[in-house]
Amino acid sequence: MKKSTKNRNILPIRDYAKRQLLFALYAFLLIFISLLIGVLGYHFWGKIGWVDSFYNASMILTGMGPVDHLEANGAKIFASFYAIFSGVIFLTTVAILLSPLAHRLLYILHVEDDEE
Repeated sequence: MKKSTKNRNILPIRDYAKRQLLFALYAFLLIFISLLIGVLGYHFWGKIGWVDSFYNASMILTGMGPVDHLEANGAKIFASFYAIFSGVIFLTTVAILLSPLAHRLLYILHVEDDEE
């Protein structure tokens, strides 16, 4: 006979908040590393200054689009791959941020099979 998971205590709100903050930290680190990749790529391949590289990487990472026109083919290829990478990172970050909440909701709303 299966033990019911409904009867177990749900994670206290304080522990849930700690978990949510930890996952927010993971998401922040992912964004920071992704932004760093973009800044370095725009600076070295695009031959753009540091501030403009940061601006371009930030705009691509947030989905706003490129700012500066790139002349070199290598820079254009980097920008293309960085744009694709940024789209995936955006979705991954949302998933990381929402996963503790989704887990908690699924736990609360858990429905067991009536078949035994």
